[in-house]
Amino acid sequence: MKVGDLLKEAHFPELGMERWRALAEKALGDATFEDALVSRTDDGIRIDPLALRASDARPAGSRANPLAPWSVVQRIDDPDPGRANRQALEDIEQGATGLALVFEGAPNAFGYGLPAKPEAMAVALHNVPFNRTYLRIDAHPASRASVDWLVAFLGKRRVDPSRLNVSFGIDPAAIFGGTGHLKMSIEALRASMPQSLAHFFALGLPGILLEGDGRVFHNAGATEAQELGVAIASAVSHLRMFEEARQPLVYAAPHIGFSLAVDQDQFVSMAKLRALRVLWARVKEACAIPPAAVSIHAETSCRMMTEKDFETNILRNTIAAFAAATGGADSISVLPHTVTHGLSNPFARRIARNTLLILAHESHIDFVSDPAAGSGSVEALTDALCEAAWDEFRQIESEGGALESLSAGKIQTRIAEAREKRAAEYLAGKRHLVGRTLFPARSERQVTTLDAARRTLAEEGAISCERLEPIRIEQTIERVQ
Repeated sequence: MKVGDLLKEAHFPELGMERWRALAEKALGDATFEDALVSRTDDGIRIDPLALRASDARPAGSRANPLAPWSVVQRIDDPDPGRANRQALEDIEQGATGLALVFEGAPNAFGYGLPAKPEAMAVALHNVPFNRTYLRIDAHPASRASVDWLVAFLGKRRVDPSRLNVSFGIDPAAIFGGTGHLKMSIEALRASMPQSLAHFFALGLPGILLEGDGRVFHNAGATEAQELGVAIASAVSHLRMFEEARQPLVYAAPHIGFSLAVDQDQFVSMAKLRALRVLWARVKEACAIPPAAVSIHAETSCRMMTEKDFETNILRNTIAAFAAATGGADSISVLPHTVTHGLSNPFARRIARNTLLILAHESHIDFVSDPAAGSGSVEALTDALCEAAWDEFRQIESEGGALESLSAGKIQTRIAEAREKRAAEYLAGKRHLVGRTLFPARSERQVTTLDAARRTLAEEGAISCERLEPIRIEQTIERVQ
């Protein structure tokens, strides 16, 4: 008898979820299934190891170019432009395919950054091969001016702007929340944006102009749904600006991208990136914009990094980078593991860079475009996160939008509540932080960093809000104690 005929006659019974759960509980002994195997995210979303995805759920998709690996992006944040240029050239020579210019005063600068001057940009980018390097500029108070800085610099280098792969990362909400100031009123900002957009289109620059940047909110303590909700709300406000500038939305969407943080919670980070694609697809559908890929930049979380037993940050970064890669990020930046101690030296930068290179060229994580597709647990988590993030987005919209909600302190209040709740769980022993609350080192190794002083810029603006300060989990625990 053939094997196929034998299997047909065997009539193996279908094992449903109840049967699988019974087998799991039998193996657990005295422990219950709920206590031992089920956990919840900061938003209260159930993470079930035995889950089935709803049949009518939307596909999450993959990278904008699934046939190419993600861009390996190194941060250029040294206050010394000459030293920053040497770092950039070394990074590219050693395998990096992208650079992120981080200027002083940027919400994600963490106390350092290039001087916010056009000459500093010119020095830092000297001899950089633009034809094969993805370039992004982190959101900062002079973001709109940096467009002209770059165009002027490229003109001197006789570089064809149409052949660039660039993201300017302009996000007023991230700047407002991260610095606590806007240089003009919300009304004046909205009135000025149409002219700025027209200027941008006249320059003929490709790539991303505006972003929904969730990293500021994540590093301040936001939950995954809160981070996604603010990012989507920011992107929707960008669409409104295009609409007011009388630009067709179908042409606007390709110029809007996203930046998110990824942390050591691998499956939640994967689901967060996948949920963002579903959410943005839903927004475009509501605006009658045809489906298209969206560019997502992922950066490893600053709030997960510890000062004590700092080398454990290498493990956290590796998990986070893996989550970003398998979640479908188009570009990924790994924070150096010594970022909590100061400006990172070449060794720390090399570890950050090689983490992504090994994932791509040795582990071949980029071989499958959407590795999580078909995983019931990840798909169910993605769907639930979409629902929670959409609720947060609607809440922000009911408050007038991201800028108005920040001005009223409502987003900050929700983030603070989530941050304090998370810290209390660490203190209660419900969560553990390796190197801090679990397996603390008996002695600390000496850390070597570059000679650079942290700078706190005194910003002023027409309007102010409560600043969303980047605060690490380790610091949050100490504050609660």
